[in-house]
Amino acid sequence: MRKFRWLILSLLTLLLVLVPATSGHAQALSKKYVQSTTPTIFFHGFGSSAHAEQYMVDNIMKAGVSKTAIVANVAADGQVTLQGRIPKGAINPLVEVNFENSRNSDYDLQGQWVKNVVVKLQDTYHFKKMNIEAHSMGNMAVMYYLLNNCQNKKLPQLQKQVAMAGTFDGAMGWNEPADLTINAKTGKPNKMNDTYQKLLPLRQTYPRQTRVLNIYGDLGNGNDSQVTNNSSKTLKYLLNGRAKSYAEKKITGANAKHELLHHNPQVNKVLIQFFWGK
Repeated sequence: MRKFRWLILSLLTLLLVLVPATSGHAQALSKKYVQSTTPTIFFHGFGSSAHAEQYMVDNIMKAGVSKTAIVANVAADGQVTLQGRIPKGAINPLVEVNFENSRNSDYDLQGQWVKNVVVKLQDTYHFKKMNIEAHSMGNMAVMYYLLNNCQNKKLPQLQKQVAMAGTFDGAMGWNEPADLTINAKTGKPNKMNDTYQKLLPLRQTYPRQTRVLNIYGDLGNGNDSQVTNNSSKTLKYLLNGRAKSYAEKKITGANAKHELLHHNPQVNKVLIQFFWGK
């Protein structure tokens, strides 16, 4: 009997010690990070998958920003299936998008896939706002979604957008114009490929409430091995000063390589600060 009473007292003591510690940790995180139910949606690039987003998501969760991550799988026919669940009131939920047909370069179609993801999340969880991060050609899918839908007030409104290694005016060795240069002040390119020209209406429609961060890698020669910095920086011209804020972040070093940017601890710190830092 004495042993039992001693065990109960020990457990109660431990509980009294742990609860304030846990509560204190939660309070510390709430002071450090925004506490919001707005989801952040991650889009991968050409020939990739949601696996490419896992490093970022894992580290965001390890930092204590969020405890919730789900996958939105987009089948080749555009149908979206949500894997996992976002509990009611979940703080800073994360959504990893997976395009099964990741080698499709029809940006209008990809833009429709983005809309399908947004609508599926809206119908399931009734979100009214969202954040978006995209890597490489995933940015084109996002931009074509915005081209056709950013004025639709019935859809969740974009609050923050991170563009990483964006192929806005093409990729090296594929559709980037030769000898591409840009106006340092406006971001206007001296040459525009067809897909970039189709995005020009965004200069009059891009949502004014959105804060934008443009991240690109520089290996020391003005490119990240697949996309020139100039192509990535042409995003600025498409925004035309309409965004609530716009900033660029150049990443250098070995992990500035195109396919390594989303496995870069420095990038993760920048993402966390931009999306959720107070």
